[in-house]
Amino acid sequence: MSGRISVEKEGALGWLIFDHESRRNAITAEMWRAIPGAARELDEDPDVRVVILRGAGETAFVSGADISEFEKLRSGDAARAYDRNNGSAFGALAAIAKPVIALIHGFCVGGGCAIALTADLRYAADDAVFAIPAARLGLGYPAQGLEMLARTVGLPAAKEIFLTARRLTAPEALSRNLVNEVLPKAKLEAHVRRVAEGLAGNAPLTLRAAKRILGDLGRSTGEREEGAWAAAIDACYASADYAEGVRAFLEKRAPRFEGR
Repeated sequence: MSGRISVEKEGALGWLIFDHESRRNAITAEMWRAIPGAARELDEDPDVRVVILRGAGETAFVSGADISEFEKLRSGDAARAYDRNNGSAFGALAAIAKPVIALIHGFCVGGGCAIALTADLRYAADDAVFAIPAARLGLGYPAQGLEMLARTVGLPAAKEIFLTARRLTAPEALSRNLVNEVLPKAKLEAHVRRVAEGLAGNAPLTLRAAKRILGDLGRSTGEREEGAWAAAIDACYASADYAEGVRAFLEKRAPRFEGR
């Protein structure tokens, strides 16, 4: 099989799965092109409240881009087109307005690490291995990926991860804020499901507004869309969910949010 991007839906949870087990879920050019459509499908489905990214099987989250394609598709003039497809995939994942969780086990390398960085929360199994080995391949790494890394772990750690190109264990990734938590592999999926179900029970408009604002805070003042912040906050106050949340609190019951 050449690999595929799969979408699965379980009630309020939407799964985006990187499925190329024969190559440790390495992402082919075709898979890069499929990611934006899958991301939009999950973002636009009103029944999906939380998106979870994961790799198929038990060996890897994503082991990077499929290097077997590089000589043909990532060299010369074709390299820029390949990188544009990568950028579109990362941009589509980062643009999902709902909470996004990365469930990481095994290899999370190169493009896989960049995919994980598009998530809001990252939970890793104790067998996870992280690396960005661009310097061992000689390729020019897109600025978009370096920006995501530096915004997540800070500039000193980003330099260490990228310049050394070495592999980090899950505890090392945790110490550098690359992941939120490390768990035994057997407990990882159940933990991610609990977190996702908890998020799915929160007010969608409030989460959307917070994600928009938090995503902008790492940018320079001139790049921030503060008008959009105000509109998102106003939408919360004008929503039926806000009235429901107040009523539920006063009535000492769980709220039933509908995202409107």
